Amino acid sequence: MSLISGVFFQQTATGWAQAPAAKPGPDVIVFSNGDQLTGTLENATGNSFVFKSDIVGEITVTADKIKELHSQGKFVALKNGEKVTRTSRTPGAMTYGDNAVSVADTPSSSTPEVVPVKDLAALIDAATYTKEVVSNPGPFSNWSGALSGGVTLVESSSTGQTFNAAVNLIRLVPTVDFLPPRTRDTIDVLETYGKITQPTIPQTNPPTPDSVAKTNIFHADAEHDKYFTPRVYGLVGVSFDHNFAQGLNFQQIYGAGIGWTVIKTPVQEFDLKADLHYERQNFVPPTASTDLIGSSFTELYHRNLPAKIVFTESGTFIPSWNDPSIYSAVFAAGLQIPTYKRFSLNLDVLDNYLSNPAFGYKNNSFQFVTGVVYTLK
Repeated sequence: MSLISGVFFQQTATGWAQAPAAKPGPDVIVFSNGDQLTGTLENATGNSFVFKSDIVGEITVTADKIKELHSQGKFVALKNGEKVTRTSRTPGAMTYGDNAVSVADTPSSSTPEVVPVKDLAALIDAATYTKEVVSNPGPFSNWSGALSGGVTLVESSSTGQTFNAAVNLIRLVPTVDFLPPRTRDTIDVLETYGKITQPTIPQTNPPTPDSVAKTNIFHADAEHDKYFTPRVYGLVGVSFDHNFAQGLNFQQIYGAGIGWTVIKTPVQEFDLKADLHYERQNFVPPTASTDLIGSSFTELYHRNLPAKIVFTESGTFIPSWNDPSIYSAVFAAGLQIPTYKRFSLNLDVLDNYLSNPAFGYKNNSFQFVTGVVYTLK
């Protein structure tokens, strides 16, 4: 009997020892009027706290409406103007009260860090801080962007097809807006190809061959930006072009320079960039190829319009310093109009000007492109 009791006691004790740990309770926000709401604190930017509850969903509450806030998670409180490094902070338990955030690195910490709300830049949870600040993402992670394409078909006395496709990718480190940027990578590829076949009318005897007009315009570029401050960055970039309309077989540019984010808000962003580069232009015969030392002066503008419509515009002027008579310019503008989930309609104009096209070709090449855009992320 004692043996059976001993076995029962041992198994019961083992069961108790293996019982799952108690689940942490929910975060609690106490409003100034005494009301309470349970859920999860996600983050804070300045005096705005983002809180998610099963009852009301995700809400943003300003600090003046909060009496107390207690969270079961761990956070890092960043001050205004603080330089963020991978080893500068350790996430800790957070409480809010008396217009200040208190963060303790350890539960027994006797001197928690207290940050008044007026000095708070951001409150970041431990998982986000580890991913966006501590870790070093690989070259194939964190990419987002869009794919677009369109086609035009003509079947009449003449026949024709025009195809256009584009890939626009961007990689930001970190990926969240409330942390200062460290690096930015961009890749852009654009291809427009078309052919129109026009028969001779009336036909001759012997028959005259059909006339064929072709369009082939290709552009690709890549750039890596390294931020010195949240608004100023150094850059290195390459670009490649082929434009049959200008007799340009292949143009390649390799350069480095500096950029400045003049305006950056949740609604709009405006950047200025300049570089010094090597440029080589290869034309169809008999026009000779050229080797140039030049610069690119670029402005880029991005604005979020109502109904989630996005407007983008850019302009680049490219003079050469070893031959001032040679220069080029590129202007682009577009609207991206949401249609269904990740799909959008794009309306774009693109104008290329080259002061020294191949013999017999025009200086200017203008495109109006429409198509469907699929946003990757």
